[in-house]
Amino acid sequence: MNMSTAIASISAPTPRPRLMRLLEDMRLALVMSVLAAVVITLVVGKPEILYEQLVFSVCIGMLAFGIVDGARLLWWDLPEWSARQWLPFLGVMVLAAPVAHYTGMRVGFAIMGYKMPILADYPTAGRVSMIVLTFGVISAMVLLVRHRDRLRRIRQEHADARLRTEVIERQALQAQLRLLQAQIEPHMLFNTLANLQGLIALDPDRAGRMLDQLIQYLRATLSATRSESTTLAQEFAAMEAYLGLMGVRMGERLASRLSLPEELRGVRLPPMLLQPLVENAIIHGLEPKIEGGEVAIAAEARDGLLEITVRDTGLGLQDKPESRGGGVGVATTRERLQAIYGERAAIVLARNQPQGAIVRLTLPLETTA
Repeated sequence: MNMSTAIASISAPTPRPRLMRLLEDMRLALVMSVLAAVVITLVVGKPEILYEQLVFSVCIGMLAFGIVDGARLLWWDLPEWSARQWLPFLGVMVLAAPVAHYTGMRVGFAIMGYKMPILADYPTAGRVSMIVLTFGVISAMVLLVRHRDRLRRIRQEHADARLRTEVIERQALQAQLRLLQAQIEPHMLFNTLANLQGLIALDPDRAGRMLDQLIQYLRATLSATRSESTTLAQEFAAMEAYLGLMGVRMGERLASRLSLPEELRGVRLPPMLLQPLVENAIIHGLEPKIEGGEVAIAAEARDGLLEITVRDTGLGLQDKPESRGGGVGVATTRERLQAIYGERAAIVLARNQPQGAIVRLTLPLETTA
């Protein structure tokens, strides 16, 4: 998924069905109706009529708010209302109050077993005041629902903004990792091709062997360099091919050892993580040394972490570790680890005993699913 698609999916959440929203709002209507019945009972000062008030208040309140909220969800389901939306909606509330009061009273009378007065006798001062109270309660419920919906929209907008920020940061991180990874491939390939060009005229047979090893190396690494992660087994296979390529160039001056426990072969890690470190060991440690030396790569699990070491018996560190391995060596690997794992990963460059240097990688132990 690219960035525009990811952001579009965040910005367009699936709307909830209107019926589900209406049922949720009716719970609020039930609470408000019960509260209105309690208030009326307290004002009248007759606790014995509480049950009766509850029946009539719930019947009237649920019916009134059902009419008003249903109309709101069908025709006025907008984030913000102008005067053109409010005026007709107020008209619906004004009509809903007497209709709901009369109908609710009929239902309440039926439940209580009372005789309902005829329509001509229905309008009394007390009932008109109850109709006005019904309108007031409806208005309060509408304001509460709209305030609740507004808060939900604000929270959703904030959540969407956070998700968009995470998507952009993730895309930027992936671009950074691809850039760092891209620095590795041309560096090694240009060096190899330059050596190959020189060998073609001087030693064609050796140039042919180097070309064969280069093809094997590219086969082992080409797919891995286009992926976000690889396995430790694939990474070691790529390093074996790389050391074979360097062996053609250095001959007997280069020896190598690779140690990978069987249980760690499926561990996942970023691709081409070891290549700049091994290249660094050869170019800065073994190749300048007249008699050459050995490079050893080993992996082990320690306290829930993966520890990979690259040791060489070359010239070692001079005055300070930072003086060795400029360009795409330890610095590039450290940047990649920091971008991917943050503080959960580390890389240490130190002196090897009795001679040479050692680079120790520590990163989370992540196995394949």
